[in-house]
Amino acid sequence: MTIPDYQSLLLPFLKHLSDGKEHTKQEMIELLATDFQLTSAERAELLPSGRQRIFDNRVGWARTYLKKALLLQAPARGRYTITDRGKQVLSENLSRIDVNYLKRFPEFVVFQNTSRKNNKPSNHKGVPKTENTETPEEILEASYQTLRHSLAQELIAKIIECSPAFFEDLVIELLLKMGYGGSRKDAGQAIGKTGDGGIDGIIKEDRLGLDVVYVQAKRWEGTVSRPEIQKFVGALQGKKARKGIFITTGSFSCHARDYVKDIQSSLVLIDGEDLSNYMIDFGVGVSPVATYQIMAIDSDYFMDE
Repeated sequence: MTIPDYQSLLLPFLKHLSDGKEHTKQEMIELLATDFQLTSAERAELLPSGRQRIFDNRVGWARTYLKKALLLQAPARGRYTITDRGKQVLSENLSRIDVNYLKRFPEFVVFQNTSRKNNKPSNHKGVPKTENTETPEEILEASYQTLRHSLAQELIAKIIECSPAFFEDLVIELLLKMGYGGSRKDAGQAIGKTGDGGIDGIIKEDRLGLDVVYVQAKRWEGTVSRPEIQKFVGALQGKKARKGIFITTGSFSCHARDYVKDIQSSLVLIDGEDLSNYMIDFGVGVSPVATYQIMAIDSDYFMDE
């Protein structure tokens, strides 16, 4: 079964409060997960940021919307009970509660309008549109992933236009930002200098130079096949090297990737997609345009002495 959207959780959430007892968010998560027969894998599925479970996020927003419509209340921090209005709603024997239904309550309309007023006009408002089944975090993260993917494609296209020497410098900069290579001077002397049997350079694994990594960097638009990888592995074996990185702006064939899985050497393949994502993560060739911080209540701040 797929993970239910937050609007599908509204009525089941309210029904579980009909016993008149206080419930915590975690209790509601467990009850609703059972209702929808979610697997452990579905419950563990994360938002793109990897910082929050999708189902937990949707349960949280269902709770928020019910609270804004005054269908539930919080008699104590982190604990929720149904209100008289909530009981009245359940007495209607509805088959579903959604945002359209909640608009009959003036308090919810005020909340919705205030949320929209506090945001700049855009395709996505602070509160999801009625027909939208995504939570605000899901909308934000999906938009972020779309922008990131577009930027990654632009990065590779830009690299392809540059000279091989520029690509070598880019590889140096990236490996340094990732913690490899020792000093900038050491790395600059290593990459792109040897040209020895399929090896483009040697770079320190750490600043102390306790081990080295052999590097092959190919500014290609096509697919790197298994013979190219075998050539590099042969060069590594000739140097009695244990570690290698093969970086390309293109991609690797399935046979090339399968071959790497079967060999004993520690060889990492970085294709164009990985390369561009590493550049974004480590700030190479990109600069921030805007930063958004999502705040949450600091519960410790409101604790009584």
